[in-house]
Amino acid sequence: MTTITILPESPGAANGGYRAVAGKYQSAGGTVGQALDALSAKLNDATGTTLVVVQHDRPDAFFTGEQRKRLEELMTRWRSARDTQQTFPAQEQAELDALVELEVQAAAQRTTALLRE
Repeated sequence: MTTITILPESPGAANGGYRAVAGKYQSAGGTVGQALDALSAKLNDATGTTLVVVQHDRPDAFFTGEQRKRLEELMTRWRSARDTQQTFPAQEQAELDALVELEVQAAAQRTTALLRE
């Protein structure tokens, strides 16, 4: 089964777009559907079973407000580096990757909790 997490691209911004993440694959789009469609085209998942979790920008028991704030800060810095064609520091990239992975894990935990309800 493939798990896809969809996050706001620019938390707190109106019409900031969305990022869909599944393992090492990512895609962005102006809407949740566009981000999901772009990612689905990359996955070509033969199993046919997909779980999609859309995460709104709110802290919870699985991903704290502090983690969200740091993820937002790093994403802002990463976008700035990308847009200006600068190198994003390896240490910050590692921290960003770890936070994205934690958010994906949090999405799975959220889903498990929802299924239990």
